Amino acid sequence: MVKKRQKYTVEFKQEAVGLVTGHGYSYAEAGRSLGINGNIISRWHRELISNQEGAF
Repeated sequence: MVKKRQKYTVEFKQEAVGLVTGHGYSYAEAGRSLGINGNIISRWHRELISNQEGAF
């Protein structure tokens, strides 16, 4: 069975990164609380830092 790739909204990504930057969560903690892998949040954070206007 092929898994369909999950799509996340820009708002969801920003809130996930906000847990790390604003609330002091680690990537792993934020990921567990949202039900996703912390590495995904880490990647979103890097994208946001490197390209603020065009991120996501």
